[in-house]
Amino acid sequence: MTQPATPPAEERPDRPASADDVSQVGGPTGPRGEGPRPDGLPRRDAPAPPAAGERDPLDLARRIVELAEDKKAADIVLLDVSAQTTLADCFVICSGGSERQLGAIADGIVEGLRGEGVRPIGREGEAGSHWVLVDYGSVIVHVFAPPERDFYQLERHWASARTVLRVQ
Repeated sequence: MTQPATPPAEERPDRPASADDVSQVGGPTGPRGEGPRPDGLPRRDAPAPPAAGERDPLDLARRIVELAEDKKAADIVLLDVSAQTTLADCFVICSGGSERQLGAIADGIVEGLRGEGVRPIGREGEAGSHWVLVDYGSVIVHVFAPPERDFYQLERHWASARTVLRVQ
């Protein structure tokens, strides 16, 4: 039995275009002329400048570190991941000693920044899951219980990222 010919993606509105169907941003040599990354995404050598009314990602991350310190978070690490991914510019990773403290750290960050007019894009996980993630777009906050932090080893996974600061 013969299969009917499948029309190209641009003629099939039921299917989004794949990476193969879309040309590179900035042309075939990438946005700065240095060639595309191996995964097909454009290179990003420096953090994008903040949009009007947005905070600088590093300043936002430093403020998050201060708020985590206020809630007695342990082993706080601020990583600049802007050269490794377009997902975010910075990760803040910290630990709490109990489920109650994990919730207090995440809530303290959210409430502290809300008072400054900054709201998260999303929040995932609960203190009972021992990992709470708060997404501010350019900065992603990971609040772990120590066993989960040891298990996932985000600092090791992002070892090529620049460590901006570490608070023990």
